[in-house]
Amino acid sequence: MSTSQPLTNPADDADRIRMKRLAKLQASAAAASSAPTPSTSPPTAPSPKPRPPPPAPSPKPVAAPAPPSPLPPKKRACIAPPPLDYNLWENETISQVFLVTLDPTEAMKNDFEYVWLKSAIEADSSDGNLRLAPDNLESVVIARLELDPQSPDHDDEYRLFLSKISSDQTVFEYLVGCWKRLNTAKLALLKKGHPPVTIQTALELEKKIRHLIISYIGINFQAPDAFYAPAGKEVGPQELVDVLLSLSTLSTGVYGGSTPTPNSLTDIEVPQFLQDIVHRFDPEDGLADVLRPVVFKLLFHPSLFSEEGLAASDPQWRGILTGLDALVAHKQIAVMITRMDEWNPTHAIAPTFERMSLMGPLLRLNVFSREWPYITKMYFSNVDTRPATDVESSRSSLRGTLKTLQSTLFKIFNSIVRASPESREAVLAYFSRVVSLNLRRTGMRIDPATVASDSFMTNVHIVLLHFAEPFMDAQYTKIDRIDPHYYAHTSRITVKDETRINATSEEAVEWENSHRLAPGAQPPNFISDIFYLALATGHYGLQKTIRTFDDLNKEHDEVQRHLDNITADNTWMDTPMRARVEAAIKQMKDEIERIQAAQMAGLTQLYDPEFLFRSNTFTSFVTTWLIRYADPRKAHPRPTVELPLPREVPLDFRILPEYILEDIIDYFFFAVRHGPASLELTGKEEVLIFTLTFMVSTWCIKNPFLKNKIIDILFCSCFTYRGQSSLLGPLLNSHPVALKYLMPALTHFYIEVEQTGASSQFYDKFNARRSVAFVLKTVWGNPTHREALKKETRNIDKFVRFVNLMINDVTYLMDESLSDLAQIYNIQQEMANQESWAAMPLQQRREREGTLHNLERQATSYTQLGNSTVDMLKIFTAETKEPFMMPEIVDRLAAMLDYNLDALVGPRCNDLRVDNKEKYHFNPRQLLSDVVQVYLNLGDQAEFIRAVAGDGRSYKKGLFEQAAKICSSYSLKSPDEVEQLGLFVAKVEEAKVSLEAEDDLGEIPDEFLDPLMCTVMRDPVILPTSKAVIDRATIKSHLLSDAKDPFNRAPLAIEDVIPSECRH
Repeated sequence: MSTSQPLTNPADDADRIRMKRLAKLQASAAAASSAPTPSTSPPTAPSPKPRPPPPAPSPKPVAAPAPPSPLPPKKRACIAPPPLDYNLWENETISQVFLVTLDPTEAMKNDFEYVWLKSAIEADSSDGNLRLAPDNLESVVIARLELDPQSPDHDDEYRLFLSKISSDQTVFEYLVGCWKRLNTAKLALLKKGHPPVTIQTALELEKKIRHLIISYIGINFQAPDAFYAPAGKEVGPQELVDVLLSLSTLSTGVYGGSTPTPNSLTDIEVPQFLQDIVHRFDPEDGLADVLRPVVFKLLFHPSLFSEEGLAASDPQWRGILTGLDALVAHKQIAVMITRMDEWNPTHAIAPTFERMSLMGPLLRLNVFSREWPYITKMYFSNVDTRPATDVESSRSSLRGTLKTLQSTLFKIFNSIVRASPESREAVLAYFSRVVSLNLRRTGMRIDPATVASDSFMTNVHIVLLHFAEPFMDAQYTKIDRIDPHYYAHTSRITVKDETRINATSEEAVEWENSHRLAPGAQPPNFISDIFYLALATGHYGLQKTIRTFDDLNKEHDEVQRHLDNITADNTWMDTPMRARVEAAIKQMKDEIERIQAAQMAGLTQLYDPEFLFRSNTFTSFVTTWLIRYADPRKAHPRPTVELPLPREVPLDFRILPEYILEDIIDYFFFAVRHGPASLELTGKEEVLIFTLTFMVSTWCIKNPFLKNKIIDILFCSCFTYRGQSSLLGPLLNSHPVALKYLMPALTHFYIEVEQTGASSQFYDKFNARRSVAFVLKTVWGNPTHREALKKETRNIDKFVRFVNLMINDVTYLMDESLSDLAQIYNIQQEMANQESWAAMPLQQRREREGTLHNLERQATSYTQLGNSTVDMLKIFTAETKEPFMMPEIVDRLAAMLDYNLDALVGPRCNDLRVDNKEKYHFNPRQLLSDVVQVYLNLGDQAEFIRAVAGDGRSYKKGLFEQAAKICSSYSLKSPDEVEQLGLFVAKVEEAKVSLEAEDDLGEIPDEFLDPLMCTVMRDPVILPTSKAVIDRATIKSHLLSDAKDPFNRAPLAIEDVIPSECRH
């Protein structure tokens, strides 16, 4: 073989190469090759003959083996290394890094590991100089990259020199191998201890080689077809994507688990490799050209759109997360990513944003059934027949996966935020866009397909909760850094169409205009951005997801109720409808199973302890911030706010979006019902202070529904769970705020809900007052609370209103519940007569059954409400009597008690013998005991005795005798109490005789009779507009329930009435 007769023409090869390379890429690489050789480099000595093999490197003299010594041979480190033959080192390093040579003899000596590049021998090298040097470095690299080992143009003689090139090796793999070998050469050089000047000279060459390697990697990414590529193998950006995917230790298959090779990157090498790319390419231009396709392929990887999602057998999403984390660890790459059009695509709409934005496919990974039915089916099918431990294991596995996903997502976003002010703004703009696209998401009847998914919105909210953690410290040291005028200072979040807490839209616009930032003023800080964005994503995201989850519970109950009704009626068994009904039953059972699986999937995320802890912490922080906002001193919680809040509510508070307050209430209501244990760690004190603050200061809130929800939180917080004490029970009996304000809050709220302005106020008030009664019963054993109630009774006007409303409620609820129970009893009797029931037409039977179901549902509600109100009446009359003896109260109270006693022990009681009384929460003996106890509590009051005696409609001595007999027979009352009841009846009978004697005095003239009650007026007054004369007690009683003149419906207050003597 002769070196003087090359197998191809070098000039032709060079032309071919130059024509193939792209013009822009050629310029980039040419800049690297044209870098000047350092002046400190030793001159090149031509050598017509191949140089002999270099001596073996000897960085340290190797001594003969010696016995082990306890001390290292320190002096050996000081032995000077042999001088570096730079020309030799230069040639060898280039050969070793690129595995090439210009000397065929050298290739043969290395068993063809080095490729002989005969096409790279320059035309002017006829002097025989075959040394590799910086001057011919680029042409050598190009020649190597252009080699196609499978080309038929090679003769047999030259093929031998290509025998060690793998046929499926890509340009990227080859260059990665070069990069790794360069790192090895650099490390070996630094270890030899050569003089600094020599090292510096050698490192200049190393930098040039590294620059060239990375340059051609960039060329390969931008134009994969510019060089040879093996058939059937995707080359270019996808190769780096595969490297990034392999970083996850949990990825399998082609994306992980393989043994590192000389031409592949390990997880330890990837950061330095990416850093070299960043150093090589201009972040303002070239870096995007190189890495944009890599980022695009990584973040829109097909696995992210698989139906399996997080449950995929090959969890490639983990590799995508890890790979992206590795990319954004470099600030220049993080900034570059936010500059890509796909970061925040302008043409995307709400439902497509999570698929079209770069981070969307990752952010939409979760477990909610609508987006991920495969996960629901795989993990939560047949939950009724599976062991509970198996279901819990599935849930725990998914929660661990979610934790990995969400914590890594935050880490990625945090890296981007910290990369530069530009990238931080891009992240905030991204979250702002998510909010603006989904303003319709909270609608009641919104089509889920037209807005972002629950999975996407929940993950976005959780990422923001992570961001919020640093400023939510226990001492609230950063709470004042939240901009109170944020909505006027930025357009990042739009609230112009949102209802305000207690302000008109005109007031909101005026407030916004008056607080706009002056030109040149600093925009809101990052803390404010995160805080308000988290509030917004909580409203448009999490709260809607929670409501969707609650709707599943309602849907389950409705289908189950329908199924129970069908299975309870067996009349279809022997009819032609049997096959159709059985198909319907199967369909309903399948639907129930589907709903249960969806519920299990939803609670996997929503009941996750870590998620609840973060949400509790943030919501508690918001409650503190909101109260501080309304606190005139702006000091809460250090010290705690003074209650009640001023009636002059600050405009800054009133113009806040109502959803801030609503979301606090809805979230706490969700948490105390489904995860009360989570609030034990953080949040329960904030729940207490928040509820009491706005129950005492209801004027701060305009929406009556929100007011009613507040007492519901307190109500649910008093329930026991899992055999433990209730969430707020101990706190209500010990916390200073509760001891001071609970009783005023409950009495004020009881009165407040009478008139809410809502169309459903009549029924809403009963539910709210049931909650009040339950809370009162919870704390009644505490003497401090009973003393606080006594203080409330000193406000006579307020407490009389309270008592009057309580009597109204008992009157209505008892009448409705007992009436419904009587109708239920009648229908039950009809159904018990099987012969006559079977004789009825089918349609009539179904109508009666429907009526029964409606009555049962209604009676159950009324009975529960009535029980709680009577119980509260019993408690209050035992504690304080004076308010119940007011003229406007006592007669109505006596009449109500007598009427209900007649219903419970009189002839009508036979209609209350319904089957399965427990189903309706109806306990007639307990109810009788409570009514009798009210008589006993007030039995020593002359006004009450006289009022009972004067009740000509319902009072009968025999009723009390029957009541005493029942109480004695069933031990409802002690013998002493039964005797006390008898003494009370004796006093009533005496009073009745006295009243009858007064009636015998003759007919009373009409002008002395009250026009409404037909009783003698004791304190007549004139109504200012109707000029009617009426007893003061009568009109006061009327005004307690209706603030209008009963004769002409004109507005009226008790202060407006005129004493009768002033009539003329």
